Amino acid sequence: MAFDVAAIRGQFPALGDGWIHLDAPAGMQVPEQVATAVSTALRAPVSAPGGVFPASQRAGAIVDAARRSIADLVGCDPAGVVLGPNPAVLLQRLAEAMGAGWVIGDEVIVSRLDHQQNIVPWLTVAQRSGATTRWAEIDIETCELPAWQYESLITHRTKVVAVTAASGVVGTRPDLAKITSLAHASGALVVVDASSAAPFVPMDIKAMGADVVAVSATAWGGPTVGALAFADPSLLDRLPACSLGPNQAGPGRLELGQHAYPLLAGLVASIEYLANLDDTASGTRRERLQTSIGSAKSYQAGMLGKLISELRGLLHVTVIGDAMRRIPALAFTVTDVKASNAIVHLADRGVCAFADDVPSGVFAALGVAEVGGAVRIGLAHYTTSAEIDALVEAVAALTSRSN
Repeated sequence: MAFDVAAIRGQFPALGDGWIHLDAPAGMQVPEQVATAVSTALRAPVSAPGGVFPASQRAGAIVDAARRSIADLVGCDPAGVVLGPNPAVLLQRLAEAMGAGWVIGDEVIVSRLDHQQNIVPWLTVAQRSGATTRWAEIDIETCELPAWQYESLITHRTKVVAVTAASGVVGTRPDLAKITSLAHASGALVVVDASSAAPFVPMDIKAMGADVVAVSATAWGGPTVGALAFADPSLLDRLPACSLGPNQAGPGRLELGQHAYPLLAGLVASIEYLANLDDTASGTRRERLQTSIGSAKSYQAGMLGKLISELRGLLHVTVIGDAMRRIPALAFTVTDVKASNAIVHLADRGVCAFADDVPSGVFAALGVAEVGGAVRIGLAHYTTSAEIDALVEAVAALTSRSN
């Protein structure tokens, strides 16, 4: 069987807790091989790269392997991979570097669909430099991010277009190829946050047209490590450095302080986990990743279709958005039931879910707080049809009496 969910579940010790984990937007649970890789690296002698002794060489090998693993995932040159604690920190460093030379009249474009980690850094730098921030809006009915609006948003003064590859809130996947084509036609750089998309959509930085892609290993069950992948590694040497070393070149220019080597070892193991999701995948790691994540995408599409269909069959439930292309993340509201109370009800039934009742991000644009907030869930590689049935049954039992 190409995608064997039972075999995949067997790799996750945390699933033995008896809960139904539909909390994937906060990060998937950790496979055994990732935890083992981290603990093994913690026990081994590791120093810092640059020495001729084994502990130093081991550190250098771990960093190199981590860069190559992200390069295989995204389809870029390992020389263009920047490693760090998480995408939020790395995107902040990137924004400060890219915005260092901005002046009054320059522009940056962000979107209402994006996570705050790919919005706030650009707003901060734009405000500091006097640059103008322009917003790409979502369609409030479908939660699509129409690409046509970028035709009027992008001008010759646009420096950066920041956009998500997929929303971890409502699942929408924008038309990146169209957006990046418009941006490059005006000489703007495109920064794509693929943190939510990477576990479910085969990544190809060239096909996306992105100049920089951000990913988070926690999204697919890896350790708390983030990465920036540059389509053109030479761009790194044209950006101001934030590193402690004055002579750093390449990725090191945006890396601050010593790496967490055990976590990088876990990152490599997590990429191997992704590459082996489909037990028939063969070839190079890059080829196995494309096959395996493609199989996961197909499996998740079936699970998501089932979930949406059954939730929409409940008269007191409204599924938010109806995007044509999406990842397996969604949000819904329950008539006369606050989201904060709904997730307590779900937890009583053994289901992990989140409530968003503060107006921010996508939900601020939709006015969701006015109806008591939204329940937010996401499927993982290990989600089963039975778990979806349990969620739907629990939601079906939600009434105003649960409020």
